[in-house]
Amino acid sequence: MKAGFSAPGDYIHFKSQVPLHKIPIGTKQWRYYDFGPKVVPPLICIPGIAGTADVYYKQIMALSMKGYRVISVDIPHIWNNQEWVQAFEKFLDVIDVHRIHLYGTSLGGFLALLFAQHRPRRVKSLILSNTFLETKYFAAAMPWAPVVSWTPSFLLKRYVLTGIPSGPHEPFIADAVDFVVAQVETLSREDLASRLTLTSDAASVGPLMLSDSLITIIDTNDKCAIPRQLKDEVSERFPGARRADIKSGGDFPFLSRPDEINLHLKLHLRRVGVEAREDLVPGIPKASDDDGGNGNNGGSSGEPKDDREDTDDAPNRDGSKSNPGGSSSNDSQPPLVPESNNSHNPDGTTTKGDSPLQPPLLEACFEKEVILVTGVLHLLEFFVICNQQLPVGLLNLYINNKPFP
Repeated sequence: MKAGFSAPGDYIHFKSQVPLHKIPIGTKQWRYYDFGPKVVPPLICIPGIAGTADVYYKQIMALSMKGYRVISVDIPHIWNNQEWVQAFEKFLDVIDVHRIHLYGTSLGGFLALLFAQHRPRRVKSLILSNTFLETKYFAAAMPWAPVVSWTPSFLLKRYVLTGIPSGPHEPFIADAVDFVVAQVETLSREDLASRLTLTSDAASVGPLMLSDSLITIIDTNDKCAIPRQLKDEVSERFPGARRADIKSGGDFPFLSRPDEINLHLKLHLRRVGVEAREDLVPGIPKASDDDGGNGNNGGSSGEPKDDREDTDDAPNRDGSKSNPGGSSSNDSQPPLVPESNNSHNPDGTTTKGDSPLQPPLLEACFEKEVILVTGVLHLLEFFVICNQQLPVGLLNLYINNKPFP
């Protein structure tokens, strides 16, 4: 982390609960998080140039609590797009994952599209955010691309960071930028050089076998490192895709607007048929245990681990190491706290986040059923799932992030 940067309290909690895996595959070192019920088809998150597997920690925390499996990966040292497709496929084989849903932002979205084009049988759906279809724009902006592998680390970091729009930011965007800048400081020269090479390597996304209805596009409407023209090209290529435009969020809405992003991710996964297994989340009892019986799925099933260090998942020849992507029970995974925007100050006090959660209890009626709704986000989700028109007043409250009356 960069000097002077104080990690958010929820990130510190995440690091204490979710193990970081590292496995060598051929000449590539893969670094990734894998959390949630193993029986659920995973949502795999791929970051941009400045991102690491850690930048999606808010998605891992929130979605795993709902019974989804989330895998967040680092982009290893890969120098061309054909190599990416082959290396990523080997990674999926090693962790024993075959049918996947991809969420990619910026460069990660482009790599997700390339993999979906060349390995269509493995990709079941796509979520794209602030991404592009071809690299010629970035190649033109990097005439020094042939020598990028020789460029000193501090120059590469400076180049990457200057791509983030400067100027005054809203506080939640500024916090997201600070977090990503701290992540950039952890990247090696080879990390940055290889990622910049991927953005300048001549490549473009061809036709996909995937239906537009299985694609969701999430873009922010404020300042972003990806020009609006490139984002519009993605929307024009997939006219039948679901769109979710976020008023503001910058380059990293998954950090600055996690509640909105997580909502759209859950809606996408439900729409493409991914069934969450909340009954397998440690600490959440099954519905059949409501009478306080002797069920074994209560909170005592998940104990926090004493060993907080990164785990090396390279398999031993004697098979003593467990398969990182196996279908074993998720009971050994510790429970996570529910998602929250509250942050902990150094003095121990708690600062309320900007999410308009926990208003008075509401009732929403649909098909002779009464559903209790405990927040504006949940009410929005209810209307979207039920294909009902959202009241304009409520939508404005949600977009403007104002307290519910």
